[in-house]
Amino acid sequence: MRVLFVEPPKEFWFIMGDYVSPPFGILTLASYLEHKNRDLEISVLDSQVKGLSWEDLEDEIRKNNPDVVAPSSLTTANAYVTLKTIEIAKKINSEIVTVAGGQHFSSLTDKILPKYPDLDYIIRGEGEETLSELILFLKGSIKLQEIKGVSYLSDNNVINNPSRTLISDLDSLPYPGYHFIKDHMSDYHFSLMADRTKPFAIVEGGRGCRHACNYCTQWRYWCQQHRVKSSNRLANEIQFINEKYSSGLFWLADDNIELDERFEEFCDKIIHSNLDVNWFCQLRCDSIVKSEILIPKLRKAGCIWVLLGLDSPDTYVQNSWHLGWKNKSLGKKAIKILRENEIFSQGTFIIGNRNDSHESIEELRKYADWLDPDIATFMVLTPFPGTNIYEEAIINNWIEDWNWANYDMIHSIMPTKHLSRKEIQEELFRCYNHFFGSWSRRYRGISSTNQITRRTYLYLAKQAILTGLKNLF
Repeated sequence: MRVLFVEPPKEFWFIMGDYVSPPFGILTLASYLEHKNRDLEISVLDSQVKGLSWEDLEDEIRKNNPDVVAPSSLTTANAYVTLKTIEIAKKINSEIVTVAGGQHFSSLTDKILPKYPDLDYIIRGEGEETLSELILFLKGSIKLQEIKGVSYLSDNNVINNPSRTLISDLDSLPYPGYHFIKDHMSDYHFSLMADRTKPFAIVEGGRGCRHACNYCTQWRYWCQQHRVKSSNRLANEIQFINEKYSSGLFWLADDNIELDERFEEFCDKIIHSNLDVNWFCQLRCDSIVKSEILIPKLRKAGCIWVLLGLDSPDTYVQNSWHLGWKNKSLGKKAIKILRENEIFSQGTFIIGNRNDSHESIEELRKYADWLDPDIATFMVLTPFPGTNIYEEAIINNWIEDWNWANYDMIHSIMPTKHLSRKEIQEELFRCYNHFFGSWSRRYRGISSTNQITRRTYLYLAKQAILTGLKNLF
């Protein structure tokens, strides 16, 4: 049996500049499937790194002659490209079995399966075990009704089999299947953070988050549980990928890294291994402040960049979004700690909450100036399926844009009490123009003694980010 995993052609998120990231989700699935089913012929086709058009992709699928096609389906914004890939597969051969998963499809099985009959199966939640058992069903070894976590149509009715429990031991998972794309490993890059001499790879040290932010899909998807790999496993995984494929820049893709004894052990292992690697991750401000003593060790272990969710200065918004930390000074102190340790800080801010007005967004701009992260990313509140915000928006009929391709956090999907979607879009441009239009900030960035800060501002000076944002309205 031939199984083909596909990363479809799609647009890059221009906010983050020039990058091509490996298709980590399908690489983990392909690796697990190979581990459990040695008799399968498994391939991973990455349209992004190969520069394939839709016509090229159709030719490649036809050449592969697969029995199963499983396209990447991580985000809502890419739902249509997933479905287009499935449509192409069925056009080539109606007998090809098509499979999708991820947060968007897991949340909308009852809507998607009847509307898109070319999609045979949706894998809900964590995919490794469910996909492996689905293959056993297709080989005739087990019954479909026995597989937990799968959804499908039967006599035009959507069947959602019982949910599957999460994998308890993440160390038991095989390494991500980078060997499936070994010929292109040097082509993956993230130009904002490193040049092409440090190819880009992704690893995960854990899955899930115990917090419950209203706008986030992750905590529900992972059942509000947080599971981690051991410090040994995570360090060994990075060392293997570095030595095998020369990857030098890593994204630790955890939703929530806890700066605890385990993570300190991980840093120690990276330091003692003398690996020439850099990495970036997402951290909470309260974690940084609480574990300030550990931050120098993060930098010594190769951490060069941290993404911080700074969101909003409004206490009402913080409470309604269940952010879990409400002290604005925590954000200020976290940025200061990172800067003192030469770790670049990227702060994210969200506009478009239900009470937002021109005045409140102006206050957010002042808040961003006061916090002064090295760079700021401003996003529009987006009601992703599977979030509390989505359910609230459905009940109150707030959503005006149902084009999933626009659910990318830079398109306005719903108005506020005081602003139209067009006005929100204009405010987003003003946020970027205010922050990056500051000549003093530009000069400070370009002349910084921190190599990462200097590189980033020189790179941003060459990009047309503001032009791209202005074209949205």
